[in-house]
Amino acid sequence: MVDLFIPGPEGKIEAKYSHNNKDNSPIVLILHPDPAKGGTMNSKIIFQLYKIFIKNGFSSIRFNFRGVGKSEGMFDDGEGELSDAASVLDWLQQYNTNSKIVWVAGFSFGAWVAMQLLMRRPEINGFVCVSAPANIRDFSFLAPCPSSGLIIHGDKDYIASYDSTKILSEKLQKQKKVEIAFKTIKGADHFYENYGEQFSSSIDSYIKSRLSTLEST
Repeated sequence: MVDLFIPGPEGKIEAKYSHNNKDNSPIVLILHPDPAKGGTMNSKIIFQLYKIFIKNGFSSIRFNFRGVGKSEGMFDDGEGELSDAASVLDWLQQYNTNSKIVWVAGFSFGAWVAMQLLMRRPEINGFVCVSAPANIRDFSFLAPCPSSGLIIHGDKDYIASYDSTKILSEKLQKQKKVEIAFKTIKGADHFYENYGEQFSSSIDSYIKSRLSTLEST
C-alpha cells in the first residue's frame, strides 16, 4: 500500500493505493461516507471494501474528500466531492492504462457520489453501492442506470432507510441490459455492526461472480 497525494480541483487529495502488478488488472475507486458526520477513507466499511477488492485482484484506491484529513479544500455537500472523485479516477486510469474493468464503490454519502460518477463516466462497468441514503439524497438521476452492480443494505438501518433503497433497487432491476443485484443483510444496521463477516462474504461472492462474467465476454 502506498500513501500519496493526487492533484485535485481544490488542491492535494490524500489517498491510499494498492497496486496489482498484473498488466490488465481491474481497478476500483472507493468513496467514503459523509465528511460532515465524521466519514473518512479510514472508516471501517471503507477499509473492508478496500481489502475485499485487493483480495480479488483489483488495483484499489481510497481517498479523503476535500477538507478531510490532509486533503485540501472545504466540504461541498456533493458537487465538489464528485469532482474530487473524478480527479482520483483520472489518476487511477493514468497508471492503469490497460485496465478494461473499472469499478466504483461507495458507502452511504460515498455511494451517492459513486453513482453520480457512474453516470458521468461511461468506462465504469461495475459498482458496489453500500447503504445508499435513498431517503436523504436524490437518486433519480439513475435514469437509466448504465451499468450492472450490487446494492447492499441492512434491514435494520435507521439512518439510510432500507425500504427506500429497496424501492430504488426494484426500479433499477426493471431496466433492460443491466443486472442489479440487491442483497439484504438481515438484522444489520447502517454500519453492519456484528454482521461484518456476512457483509464481506456477500460482496466477495458478488465480485467473484461478476468478474467471471466480465472476463468471459
